[in-house]
Amino acid sequence: MGCGTKEPKITQLCLAAIQRLMSHEVVSETAAGNIINMLWQLMENSLEELKLLQTVLVLLTTNTVVHDEALSKAIVLCFRLHFTKDNITNNTAAATVRQVVTVVFERMVAEDERYRDITDQPVLVQGNSNRRSVSTLKPCAKDAYMLFQDLCQLVNADAPYWLVGMTEMTRTFGLELLESVLNDFPQVFLQVTECEIFLSLLVKFLDADKPQWLRAVAVESIHRLCVQPQLLRSFCQSYDMKQHSTKVFRDIVNALGSFIQSLFLVPPTGNPAATNQAGNNNSGGPVSAPANSGMLGIGGGVTLLPAFEYRGTWIPILTVTVQGSAKATYLEMLDKVEPPTIPEGYAMSVAFHCLLDLVRGITSMIEGELGEVETECQTITTEAVSSPTQSSEQQELQSTSDQMDKEIVSRAVWEEMVNACWCGLLAALSLLLDASTDEAATENILKAELTMAALCGRLGLVTSRDAFITAICKGSLPPHYALTVLNTTTAATLSNKSYSIQGQSVMMISPSSESHQQVVAVGQPLAVQPQGTVMLTSKNIQCMRTLLNLAHCHGAVLGTSWQLVLATLQHLVWILGLKPSSGGALKPGRAVEGPSTVLTTAVMTDLPVISNILSRLFESSQYLDDVSLHHLINALCSLSLEAMDMAYGNNKEPSLFAVAKLLETGLVNMHRIEILWRPLTGHLLEVCQHPNSRMREWGAEALTSLIKAGLTFNHDPPLSQNQRLQLLLLNPLKEMSNINHPDIRLKQLECVLQILQSQGDSLGPGWPLVLGVMGAIRNDQGESLIRTAFQCLQLVVTDFLPTMPCTCLQIVVDVAGSFGLHNQELNISLTSIGLLWNISDYFFQRGETIEKELNKEEAAQQKQAEEKGVVLNRPFHPAPPFDCLWLCLYAKLGELCVDPRPAVRKSAGQTLFSTIGAHGTLLQHSTWHTVIWKVLFHLLDRVRESSTTADKEKIESGGGNILIHHSRDTAEKQWAETWVLTLAGVARIFNTRRYLLQPLGDFSRAWDILLDHIQSAALSKNNEVSLAALKSFQEILQIVSPARDSDKPETPPTVNVPVPVLLGPISGPSLNRPFVRTDSIGERLGRYSSSEPPVVTDELEDLNLWWAAWNTWYRIGSESTKPPTTFDKLTFIPSQPFLTALIQIFPALYQHIKTGFNMDDLQKLGVILHSAVSVPISSDASPFILPSYTEAVLTSLQEAVLTALDVLQKAICVGPESMQIMYPAIFDQLLAFVEFSCKPPQYGQLETKHIANAKYNQIQLFAPAEWVALNYVPFAERSLDVVVDLYQKTACHKAVVNEKVLQNIIKTLRVPLSLKYSCPSESTWKLAVSSLLKVLSIGLPVARQHASSGKFDSMWPELANTFEDFLFTKSIPPDNLSIQEFQRNESIDVEVVQLISTEILPYANFIPKEFVGQIMTMLNKGSIHSQSSSFTEAEIDIRLREEFSKMCFETLLQFSFSNKVTTPQEGYISRMALSVLLKRSQDVLHRYIEDERLSGKCPLPRQQVTEIIFVLKAVSTLIDSLKKTKPENVDGNTWAQVIALYPTLVECITCSSSEVCSALKEALVPFKDFMQPPTSKVQNGES
Repeated sequence: MGCGTKEPKITQLCLAAIQRLMSHEVVSETAAGNIINMLWQLMENSLEELKLLQTVLVLLTTNTVVHDEALSKAIVLCFRLHFTKDNITNNTAAATVRQVVTVVFERMVAEDERYRDITDQPVLVQGNSNRRSVSTLKPCAKDAYMLFQDLCQLVNADAPYWLVGMTEMTRTFGLELLESVLNDFPQVFLQVTECEIFLSLLVKFLDADKPQWLRAVAVESIHRLCVQPQLLRSFCQSYDMKQHSTKVFRDIVNALGSFIQSLFLVPPTGNPAATNQAGNNNSGGPVSAPANSGMLGIGGGVTLLPAFEYRGTWIPILTVTVQGSAKATYLEMLDKVEPPTIPEGYAMSVAFHCLLDLVRGITSMIEGELGEVETECQTITTEAVSSPTQSSEQQELQSTSDQMDKEIVSRAVWEEMVNACWCGLLAALSLLLDASTDEAATENILKAELTMAALCGRLGLVTSRDAFITAICKGSLPPHYALTVLNTTTAATLSNKSYSIQGQSVMMISPSSESHQQVVAVGQPLAVQPQGTVMLTSKNIQCMRTLLNLAHCHGAVLGTSWQLVLATLQHLVWILGLKPSSGGALKPGRAVEGPSTVLTTAVMTDLPVISNILSRLFESSQYLDDVSLHHLINALCSLSLEAMDMAYGNNKEPSLFAVAKLLETGLVNMHRIEILWRPLTGHLLEVCQHPNSRMREWGAEALTSLIKAGLTFNHDPPLSQNQRLQLLLLNPLKEMSNINHPDIRLKQLECVLQILQSQGDSLGPGWPLVLGVMGAIRNDQGESLIRTAFQCLQLVVTDFLPTMPCTCLQIVVDVAGSFGLHNQELNISLTSIGLLWNISDYFFQRGETIEKELNKEEAAQQKQAEEKGVVLNRPFHPAPPFDCLWLCLYAKLGELCVDPRPAVRKSAGQTLFSTIGAHGTLLQHSTWHTVIWKVLFHLLDRVRESSTTADKEKIESGGGNILIHHSRDTAEKQWAETWVLTLAGVARIFNTRRYLLQPLGDFSRAWDILLDHIQSAALSKNNEVSLAALKSFQEILQIVSPARDSDKPETPPTVNVPVPVLLGPISGPSLNRPFVRTDSIGERLGRYSSSEPPVVTDELEDLNLWWAAWNTWYRIGSESTKPPTTFDKLTFIPSQPFLTALIQIFPALYQHIKTGFNMDDLQKLGVILHSAVSVPISSDASPFILPSYTEAVLTSLQEAVLTALDVLQKAICVGPESMQIMYPAIFDQLLAFVEFSCKPPQYGQLETKHIANAKYNQIQLFAPAEWVALNYVPFAERSLDVVVDLYQKTACHKAVVNEKVLQNIIKTLRVPLSLKYSCPSESTWKLAVSSLLKVLSIGLPVARQHASSGKFDSMWPELANTFEDFLFTKSIPPDNLSIQEFQRNESIDVEVVQLISTEILPYANFIPKEFVGQIMTMLNKGSIHSQSSSFTEAEIDIRLREEFSKMCFETLLQFSFSNKVTTPQEGYISRMALSVLLKRSQDVLHRYIEDERLSGKCPLPRQQVTEIIFVLKAVSTLIDSLKKTKPENVDGNTWAQVIALYPTLVECITCSSSEVCSALKEALVPFKDFMQPPTSKVQNGES
């Protein structure tokens, strides 16, 4: 009340009193409120101002009852007094305000002390939306908060919330107060959130519209904060991480960014030097570049300061403070009234340091804490592992979970800090990087970006990490360089987006294109269509080194941003012209195309370093964890994919960076190659398929280097114990086989060769893959590839067969076989067949070992298959595995035996049969079944098919300049050779291994098929094949019983093929003849030792086999010798050697079938023999087959035919009676051959030239016919000899008698005998005569013997005709016949008559009368010179046959007077004959006398003289005969006729011819015997 009086005196007293009360703390809250209201009134009335201030001070310092509005009123009161006109009051009020502010904060601290021990649950501070009160705060704290908040408001020129009634305020005072609070009570701000207002305010001071000095001071303040990372962390935790709070930390950073940007955009006014300098400095860089020094001189002596320069704004960099401490130069000048001038670049420099310190602080703090967490985790886990007890484990678990919670909290803070600051930092740092012209500054900026990137990486903040990395990457490349990776990442979206910093929009500036840097390199950009060149500055190189550093040191946290890093490095490497060298390291190399890369010496010295760092970077990948390594590999792969895309469609030099580095990475990570092998090699395989040759060459280089390195690396466990890894390493090698580029395949094969040379002994389970690579080479892949692959194979076969698992041997066989089939290079095919032989040899030598190993493996696989419930599937199952190996070998050779190239077929065929021959004994017995059916017969079928369909066109040459022999100049002829070889081989096996094959169940079926093959070959229209077929036929028939050769086991092999035991008569295949068993089963079983199961091979079955052979022989014979229906140039006619061989087979065959050989078979045989002999030969072959005509030699075919018949007749001779009915058939056959002598056989309608009566050579000259009939005479004659011999032996056989054999012989001989001189050969008729004589000498007695049976009735007329035709032949002797010859021939005729006189006439009574009559007529005819008076030419030769006539006459007479005449008829015949003779003699003599008389002196013709002489001789002969005969046998009539001749004879005495005279003498002399006394005459007459 006293104060209310407003009386000065009273007021003073009252105030003093109130102060005293207050100092005794007797004032209540209400009282305090009243006091303050009273003071307020006084103030408003400007009373006792100093006393007021004093009272307020006492009131607030002595107790704590004044709170909230009362307090705010008190403070406002002081502020109002501070702004009075009175200087003293002013200063006092200022001091009071300072003290009061301090008191408010001290009260809060004291309050906190009081409540510190009472731990109630802290309630989360929530910023109220109206900001008026914070309900959760205790009273003092609340006051302090409200005060601080309003101070901030006031400084910011905004209305206060709590200090109501303020009228005026200066910023400086506000700032000073804020500063003192912050200085005096920092610990409050670490707990109390209210500083967010102050901080927000501070940030605002950086705005561009604020005065320079203010901005400088604000930057300094912020710098002070930036050097205290823990403080920043508190800001972040307290504000940024709260829901409704200002993002203080973010705002600070963003503000710094905006501040820096604004410095470039708005150059500070009043500092014109800056713009000048910027202008001068545009063109150049630091003085170190000598090229630019001139330029700088013109600029008027510019001192070269480190500076930032951006779009014409040049800002020097000042040294403001040492790293990590904030020096507040201008903050300390705040007491000055006038703001000082701030030097240019100061604010920028401080801001720059702020950024650097901020980054350094945050990263070192977070990384430190991260490190601690990690080590704690490690120790916990290691302890947990080592702790043995249960309880300690539980404790550990507890502490681990605590640890986890703690870490989660910490991690949240770290992430929030980074997330809050990275955008602003990045924006500022990128801009500064672009603007920096100072190497040290650039280095610092890059280091900041690098540490941020690494930190983000460690915290797993991908976006921010990538953004920083992108910034470094962009810095490394020339401006505006088109690199997609950098423009598509999140960073790009950020860099072009504007950040709003407290409502102001700030664009992030992308790097400018003006370069203030020294250009150190010019190169080609890496693009599909590179336009022009690009330049690299020293700053680019600096950035590149940072990038390398980042990758090298922080590779583990790069993750997906490896892509950015590597893409950038790839482009830089390309621009710098670094090219990959061995092992993937990059070395400086000239660019292949375009303008060469231009490098300054500065960068040239850097290049090896860069190259080295690059390599080290990838070497250090061995220290990365697996996930990071995968990131690296993935990045390299996608980079490589891009390079591949770029290289499509052009053959320019591609970028090989990625491939080279994949190689490097793989090589250094061999110790854990498994985890990266698949992606690595999978990608390189894609590269290998690229159309660009350089690209794929490097892909292959990388891949093969990795495989080789992988195999030689010292793995743990070693490869030999880690099959899976070995197969994994070799697999890509196999995959390369799917690529068709020859250059890749060549690399692949060279790699295989090197692997074999270095690792061949230890490949183990890798063999199938390696062999697969060789085997995958296809025919069309060029010679060099095939050759290289083949080299590998040769190496394998020569060196490595013993070291590889036996299961791979089959693959070796397959691969070797496939090379045989390659048709690029004949030598390779032939050599590969040689290899197959070597392989077979190896199998043979190591048979036991291989067999054991294979059986073991088989058992294992069988077990696996059973477990899985599948059937084990392999070729040639169920043969044992070792046999399967052989069968595969045989099958491969079999395939080669039908190769299109003859040389390959020949070689393969020889090898196949040699192998089976040499090593076949190793096979199990049952396997032979497969050999026969699946290998040999299959081969025969294919060869037969190819041969029969082969082309008949002539082949001109064998490729190159090899000439082809005419016997091989068509495909057909070449196949013929193969067919021959194959058939012979199979036959030989059947022959030599018969003992093995016969016990197999279906031997007879196999035999039939073999015979069928022999038959089709024998009937082929090729002489070579057909002849060879017969040779094979001969070979398989040479066996009489199963072979017992040296390699036959003593006991027969066990065989599980049931063989039926046949009992009783059974019939052979298609033969209806019963066979009888020869021995009992008991005997048969006894032949085998008891330990072996018996093998029953039935002889019967053998017999069936022989009959099958006979049927085949017959089919071959009948088909091959059947004459074709039409003939032309190409008609095939079998050759002589073929026919000979065919017939030569019969005797051997016959030995086995003779028991069942019947007439039908003989008939069949006869047809074949006859046809075979009838076949003509071609004129060009004739000189080799035909003997010259003078030699009477048989051809081998004719010999064979006769031998066949000889064998038959000998067999019949010793055979049973039943066989002898075959004799006549044999005679028929032989006689048919005899006929050939005069009438050679026809071969169908074929025109042949006969060579009878001519020397061979003349044929050649005069008759060059296509076909020549053979000279059949020797053959016919030999046949005749055989007939005679045979007849001599068999004349009496019933069959021979019954079948009229003798008649047939005579009938056959009649032909040559009647032809006589017309026979083709003179010897023929002579032989015929002698044969006839021999045969008759044996046959006639037989005929007489059987006279009564009438079996010979028809023979007699035939014989009579034969005599008639021979003795009175119609053929004329040749003109050149000599007298001696003639006489010899006459003596033959005489022999015949002698035969008649000795063998026929004496037995006339057993002989048909007609026959005897014919003989008499014949003798009569022979004994008279001529029955006609004409002298024709036909009778010329009669004149000379005097001996013959005489013999006839004598025989006639002898027979006429024979005392053996028994029948009147015979006597009549002889009497008739005599009277005819005598009458004729009378006629001749009369005619002669007449003619002689008429002719006078002329001599008579010779013929007539000869005739008369003959008659005279005949008369004398007759009289001789009459004398010898008993008188009673002579008819009286005869005597009368003889005596009647006498006068006529006497009349002839006058003839002039001396010859006639001498003959006449001889005729007359015998008449003396008729000079008898008459008595006797009478007696005679009576008789």
